[in-house]
Amino acid sequence: MTRAIMIQGTGSNVGKSMLVAGLCRAAVRRGLKVLPFKPQNMSNNAAVTADGGEIGRAQALQALACGVPLTVDMNPVLLKPETDVGAQVVVQGKRLTTVRAREYAKLKPQLMASVLDSFNRLKSRADLVIVEGAGSPAEVNLRQGDIANMGFACAADVPVILAGDIDRGGVIAQMVGTKVVLCAEDAAQVAGFLINKFRGDPSLFDDGYRLIEEQTGWSGFGVLPYFTDAWKLPAEDALDLSGNRGTGALHVVALGFSRIANFDDLDPLAQEPDVRLTVLRAGEALPGDANLVILPGSKSTRGDLEFLREQGWDIDLAAHVRRGGHVLGICGGYQMLGQVVRDPDGIEGPAGETPGLGLLQVETEMTPEKRLTEVDAVDASSGTPFRGYEIHIGRTSGADCARPFATVSDRSEGARSPDGRVMGSYLHGMFRDDGFRAAFLAAIGGQAGAQCYDATVETVLNQLADHMETHLDVTGLLAAAR
Repeated sequence: MTRAIMIQGTGSNVGKSMLVAGLCRAAVRRGLKVLPFKPQNMSNNAAVTADGGEIGRAQALQALACGVPLTVDMNPVLLKPETDVGAQVVVQGKRLTTVRAREYAKLKPQLMASVLDSFNRLKSRADLVIVEGAGSPAEVNLRQGDIANMGFACAADVPVILAGDIDRGGVIAQMVGTKVVLCAEDAAQVAGFLINKFRGDPSLFDDGYRLIEEQTGWSGFGVLPYFTDAWKLPAEDALDLSGNRGTGALHVVALGFSRIANFDDLDPLAQEPDVRLTVLRAGEALPGDANLVILPGSKSTRGDLEFLREQGWDIDLAAHVRRGGHVLGICGGYQMLGQVVRDPDGIEGPAGETPGLGLLQVETEMTPEKRLTEVDAVDASSGTPFRGYEIHIGRTSGADCARPFATVSDRSEGARSPDGRVMGSYLHGMFRDDGFRAAFLAAIGGQAGAQCYDATVETVLNQLADHMETHLDVTGLLAAAR
């Protein structure tokens, strides 16, 4: 019989995704066929599945930890925020609708059938399914119609391990407070707890650990020290984007949009020894020593164009180009580089059009159809082949498309300015390819190291599993599954 266990957290960003990835790898190394699952995810950092759908990036990493291909069943409900109060709803890989928060509360109960359908399909193909919760079960005001935490756990009868983040402080209150606010049925679903992100000597928390056990009646599965190499794994939450990374000679600056999407495009660059990566936050000026500025993906191209102008980054970018700097726009960032972005049907927000940055002679019109596909491409500048993926709406055309960024099969993709310094492409994941990354950095005056990005991720996943085996009762965690 297939068993399952669920990692929930006392709050957002307590490390649930990483814990599930490490537990997946640890279980696989014990000879089990393991699949990851997250009923509901909220993220603009998505991955494309082989069957033409999309799921959260964290589930893609967890699938990698399990050594299995991505399927839409691993994340049946994906919410992609477009504004502060509204999000696109993706169900089993396909866009269903765009709703405001209050409207989604009414829609949630209807989605439980799809969630359980996907979960049961995974169970039929595995020895163990490891489930990740979302946010916190302590948000009991959201319990009615819940499909992300205890609502799912009770419906599917999956035992829960509650993870607390000691790094942010107040972990005893996190745990005990969660027990206090949970109803009796939900509290009974909790099989135990663990403490994540401890810095220093874990034995110093022995008294606090025992206090949690006494106050909650839950079994503890250990205290996990802070895993320092977590930054080398693809992150899903924009909160994990650090301002600066590396000390290399080539300064790459990425604009931290308010609706930044698929920002894991930056991860391979952050690990290059010759690169210093800076992610700009609101109110920060573009550094004058930037060699390359990246406009990453965005879930709201026109909204983030306005955000960009509010920061004065349009003026900074114009000065950067005058100084001879390079610019790369990816997906939504590519659309921003053109002359205008039109959205006549109001697909991403209010209908209308917004002037672009004018750095490429192209125009974009938003269309209802979303393109979701993995592609094999060839860099038009160096002739280097690479693999990437597309996940976007909108069509872009114009004079600069005659100088494509790449070729995909028999078609041109993307655009370049006449001097080649301003580039735009819809292709995500290009920098994961070691050969392309080396050729691209060389073309802008940089130098790539000898490391293999995918091999680094594999190594870190194994190190994470080792870390958890050393400090947690992994045997007990797996035994708690049913």
